[in-house]
Amino acid sequence: MKYLMWLPSEGERMLFVLFLSFLIGFEREERKSSNYVFGGVRVFPLIGLIGYSIAALSDGVLLPQILGFAVISGFLWISYWHKLTGSGYPGVATEMSGLVTYIVGVMVYREMFWIATALTVVCVLLLELKTRLETLAQTIEPTDILNFSKFLLLSAVILPLLPDEPFSEFQLNPFKIWLVVVAVSAVSYGSYVLQRLTKGQGGVILAALLGGAYSSTVTTIVLARRSKQEGQDYLFSGGILIASGVMYLRLAILLALFNRDLMFRLTPSFLGLAVVAITTGWLWTKREKATVLKPQDTFNTNKNPLEIGTAILFGILFVAMLVATRLAVDHFGHYGVYALASLMGVTDVDPFIMGMTQTDPALTPLDVAASGILVAAASNNIAKGVYAYTLSSSKAGMQSLLFLVFLSALGLIPLLL
Repeated sequence: MKYLMWLPSEGERMLFVLFLSFLIGFEREERKSSNYVFGGVRVFPLIGLIGYSIAALSDGVLLPQILGFAVISGFLWISYWHKLTGSGYPGVATEMSGLVTYIVGVMVYREMFWIATALTVVCVLLLELKTRLETLAQTIEPTDILNFSKFLLLSAVILPLLPDEPFSEFQLNPFKIWLVVVAVSAVSYGSYVLQRLTKGQGGVILAALLGGAYSSTVTTIVLARRSKQEGQDYLFSGGILIASGVMYLRLAILLALFNRDLMFRLTPSFLGLAVVAITTGWLWTKREKATVLKPQDTFNTNKNPLEIGTAILFGILFVAMLVATRLAVDHFGHYGVYALASLMGVTDVDPFIMGMTQTDPALTPLDVAASGILVAAASNNIAKGVYAYTLSSSKAGMQSLLFLVFLSALGLIPLLL
């Protein structure tokens, strides 16, 4: 506002109030043709000027501003009562926007320019996007809101309450342990949400990409079972390979969040493996025409990763991996880490790999931790190959097994270097 040097500061503020109030009033003016609206491009600027004037006359004292707010609220209540008795239209957005306009005027007097501008912009967007927001609300299921509330419970309620200091001889830090649980759940939940949003709109390739970010093991099992029903061997075996490629991208993200040294050590290998697997899998699927998966057949076996029981189970497994890794190093040295990595690859590798990010470098050197992660990922690929071979059609199962064994071998090459 400094470009209006010829105006006093009060004049600049009044023009600013008029500008912000006019934006809200202009949006409400457009609605007059369809619904009853008590004001538009004239009334809303007046409300903003009233708020500014009362704040100026009271010299910033709060009580007169509150009384002014109450008076404006009374007029708006009369308007709302007239709307209900006259048209029966129950919408209260116009009255609420009038209150916002009054508050904007007060904020401008207090030189809270950024907040006043942001409040105006948000108000106009909420009013203008009425139809889209109502459509979105109708598409969101109550379970989705509950799931997001669970994420807030895990991250914003439980996490800050935990102590950020190590306990016991195993140096278990409750805050860091739960932070890992939240991070892994968030990555999986992001894929879970995308699966819900694209349900019934994507084919095997999209299902493999999103499922690989959720859980490549679960995705392998689901696609393997589907291959028996569909009889499209190349399509599903390629999709299983794509899901395993996405697994490496998922691991790279988790390493970037919790251990930069391991990230720098393993990310080049992980990115290379992901590119090879995803590209090869995609080219392989092109040998058959992709089909759209039915919603009920795609990922109904996926459990919501934000279930409290799921999060607690992961936390228990993570703590168990921290303790088991410490015991393996103490009793068997580095070979104990590799044996544990091979064993954990048969089930879920996330607890073991995240445990590697939190181990003491003095006990588990960086090269040992990196090698253990590579072994666990390779072991998991072989396990998924066995699952695919067992559950798929014979041809798709053999193709998947060969692909995943080859990917596992590629993943172990960095150990030789």
